[in-house]
Amino acid sequence: MQRTLIVEDLPDIRQWMGDTVRAAFPDTAVTAVGRCEDGVRQAAEQRFDLALIDLGLPDGSGVAVVQALRTHQPRAVSVVVTIHDDDEHLFPALQAGAFGYLLKEQPRDELVAHLRRITQGEPPLSPPIARRVLNYFTSGGPRAFEQARLDPGDVALNTRETDILQRVAKGYTLPEIAEQLGLSRHTVADYVKQIYRKLNVSSRAEAALAAARRGLVRP
Repeated sequence: MQRTLIVEDLPDIRQWMGDTVRAAFPDTAVTAVGRCEDGVRQAAEQRFDLALIDLGLPDGSGVAVVQALRTHQPRAVSVVVTIHDDDEHLFPALQAGAFGYLLKEQPRDELVAHLRRITQGEPPLSPPIARRVLNYFTSGGPRAFEQARLDPGDVALNTRETDILQRVAKGYTLPEIAEQLGLSRHTVADYVKQIYRKLNVSSRAEAALAAARRGLVRP
């Protein structure tokens, strides 16, 4: 993660987000802006490996920045960092291309751990967000990620892939899954990438939906 974009309007929180990402990736160069318009412009003009994006910006939603990054540099990892844990903010952000969704209320060391795991192929998702997505889907919510796009019911997974998908949906980390199944962490990471590719998903939240549709987990 050599270059990081931070989009956050409050200076103190912007500094905190910068300190957090530097704790995770000490060598990263940080570009920080406070408006949606500036974030969109940066996405079009500069190259980034990682972006931490607030949603409630003074001139619009950070979802626009997520969309701009997806359009101009799809390899950049967009992570929403916000106080909003409701469906109205969560699902549009994930649909726009956010790779992760973290809540600011989490302790900094937990956020740092989430960010570091990105390099192992693990999308950063706060546990309450994973539970919300799963509960929303299993309760029959009408906006559940455009079911035609996310319906993985006709995609075959082998027994090992199914075991790992179930554990991902339950919120276990890659090291925990590796220990449970007697595999190396890197092997589990490879399995997770393969599962995501098969199911056409890009986040733990979407994987939880896929697992729920297969009857692998319950709220």
